[in-house]
Amino acid sequence: MQAEQVRHVLVVGAGLGGLRTVEALRSNGYDGRISLVGAEEHLPYDRPPLSKQLLAGTWDADRVALRAADAYDDLGVRAYLGTRATGWQPGRVELDDGATLHADAVVVATGVVARRLPDQPDTVHTLRTLDDSLALRAALDTASSLTIVGAGFVGAEVASNARDRGIDVTVLEALPVPFARALGEDLGGLCARLLVESGARLRTGVGIDGFDDSGALLLADGDRVTADVTLVGIGGEPRLDWLSGSGIDVTRGLVCDASGRVDGADGLWAVGDVAAWWDDVLGRPTRREHWTNTVEQAAAVGAAIAGGEPPAPTVPYFWSDQFGLKVQLFGRPEPATRHVTLHGDGLDGGPVKGTVVGLLRDDTLVAVAGFGAARRVARYRALVGSGATIGEVEEMAATLA
Repeated sequence: MQAEQVRHVLVVGAGLGGLRTVEALRSNGYDGRISLVGAEEHLPYDRPPLSKQLLAGTWDADRVALRAADAYDDLGVRAYLGTRATGWQPGRVELDDGATLHADAVVVATGVVARRLPDQPDTVHTLRTLDDSLALRAALDTASSLTIVGAGFVGAEVASNARDRGIDVTVLEALPVPFARALGEDLGGLCARLLVESGARLRTGVGIDGFDDSGALLLADGDRVTADVTLVGIGGEPRLDWLSGSGIDVTRGLVCDASGRVDGADGLWAVGDVAAWWDDVLGRPTRREHWTNTVEQAAAVGAAIAGGEPPAPTVPYFWSDQFGLKVQLFGRPEPATRHVTLHGDGLDGGPVKGTVVGLLRDDTLVAVAGFGAARRVARYRALVGSGATIGEVEEMAATLA
């Protein structure tokens, strides 16, 4: 579809990806109608602070807003908040209030919903939305103990927050080490050390059988774990149930080409956590639940629909703030066959802070991870993007020694 034929763009999902798509449409010269549908009552807000500043109480709720309310008039976007999409067919989206919106292009930016354990009681917390964060913050204000199921990004950041409050923390993780899938077991071991060295108890290889009548966790080994507050942080499921009757396969998220067009669907695009975009480097569709990925995809989709210049490809990046330092990774760790320490002694039992590790496929740099070493890690980003050799990487390391 040519840009001049697009008279109405409907963005489903009023979060970071939805708003950035709207902004990209306007910045690329699109002057047609834009509608924004969001399941929550809130205007688009930033999610990383939900497990950091907002949860800690150092920010009020209004600080997580991505734009002031009057800015949406400036963007010329009509928002349908507190409204869920319930179905899609080419050129139309059905809403839960009975309305149907017609559009020439539909962008799916609905994100993920927090996974829950089977028969999880309502008293057990998850953390995905603004309201979730405020509820958890209120619970932690009077708590002396916290149990967290899952030692991923949410679990580690909440554990860090709770330890800063002096709360007794137990973290239960099904994998042998935290972040094993994202970073591998050796680097995941550094994340485990951050938890343990903070004073939290970490139990790995733990299965959950369910909950008893009091809400206590029942473990597969027969143990029973109780705490004042329990949080389940086991990742998210793409919010795509509303597309289940459309004929689109959503089992792996929405599979897209390298510009965000959903495969086999006319006039449908996807950005952010729901979208598995084609990755030329990996040679397959890949779904990444990271802030920077969402922003970059929104910029690309906005440009594509508006007929603008596509942004240059970037190196994937994620970060997590926990236990007083920033954990960062540039690149694609999936094809790595080995790693090499570039700075620091964390992998040899020394301090975790300051450790930088290169991940290589044979002798080619595919990713670099850092722990409390933001300035050094950033210097390797270009080398990751160019597929530098181990020799080039070692030369850079020597200049930063």
